[in-house]
Amino acid sequence: MGKATKGGGSRRKPGGGAPEDQPHEERMRNWEGRVGPGGAVRADLYLAEAGPLSRSQLKARSAELRVDGRPAKLSRPLKEGELLELSWIEEESLSIEAEDIPLSILYQDERLMIVDKAQGMVTHPGAGNRHGTLANASLYIARREREAEREAEREAERPKARPPAARAGIVHRLDKDTSGLIVVAKDAEAQAFLASQFKDRLARKEYLAITRGQPMPPSGRIADRLGRDPRDRKRFARVAEGGKTAVTDYRTLSSWGGYALVSLRPKTGRTHQLRVHMAALGCPILGDPVYGKRDPSFPEATLMLHAYRLKISLPDQGLHSVFVAPLPVRFKEVLLALAAVFGKGRLLAPPRSGQPDNAP
Repeated sequence: MGKATKGGGSRRKPGGGAPEDQPHEERMRNWEGRVGPGGAVRADLYLAEAGPLSRSQLKARSAELRVDGRPAKLSRPLKEGELLELSWIEEESLSIEAEDIPLSILYQDERLMIVDKAQGMVTHPGAGNRHGTLANASLYIARREREAEREAEREAERPKARPPAARAGIVHRLDKDTSGLIVVAKDAEAQAFLASQFKDRLARKEYLAITRGQPMPPSGRIADRLGRDPRDRKRFARVAEGGKTAVTDYRTLSSWGGYALVSLRPKTGRTHQLRVHMAALGCPILGDPVYGKRDPSFPEATLMLHAYRLKISLPDQGLHSVFVAPLPVRFKEVLLALAAVFGKGRLLAPPRSGQPDNAP
């Protein structure tokens, strides 16, 4: 078990200095932990599994390793019981521009935000999407709060015990066309704490989907392996060999003729997992342009997939917290149209609703 901390330092990453609004000493991050039982394994492989950074991040963030107090290479074999100390530079991406974009924030404190992401909003900037993303909006909020904290410190003539947030980090991802709950950390320590819960499958996620066709059986578990579709590299498909394990629990909540409202609880987080799994059951998600077909009854429908409920432990709090993102307008419109044609439908189990609350 390891822990991430903030630390000071004077080392500079070659070829670059700290941004004016981000002193370098606030960008050094530290993590430490002891090697658990098992055979000898390379340090970079062990850290990618048990530590806060992936192998690519270890290189990109100029990570430095000490084993039992001595500098060591990331290729060094480790032994059980050795003390690992990792330090790296938490570099703010200069390619992301802070933008004042309205967000639906369901919960916020000085460590994180829970956002109800709108359908159509990209999570991170990428090719063709440099602006208007959740990352752009989150960075703007983080900088605005940072400026307010500095002003308060100047007026009080004393610094806060915790260093102000240096950046905002998206903890996990949602597809552009998937709406709903997404977590944004405001400091590296909070991001490591929250991301570890997704990595270790401790966070509990529930999605709602409207499907074309009714799942048979009405509830169950889908467990298979997903990989790139060899016929179309932009798609994912079930594969017999290779790929990654993908597990989804599903439950039909209500049905109308050839449509259903389904609760989806992914146990893994593979790209397009829920969309592929529903299509594999013969009931693709309504409005899915990749794994489904245009529906003549709802020709204008966009992807009916919504990250509805999240149970997660927050930094500095002992209990798990539960957050709920209300059904979006596009869902309500389709459900009303189905009720107008088929009546109230066959209710199998009602979805959970309400405002964010705490749960043990």
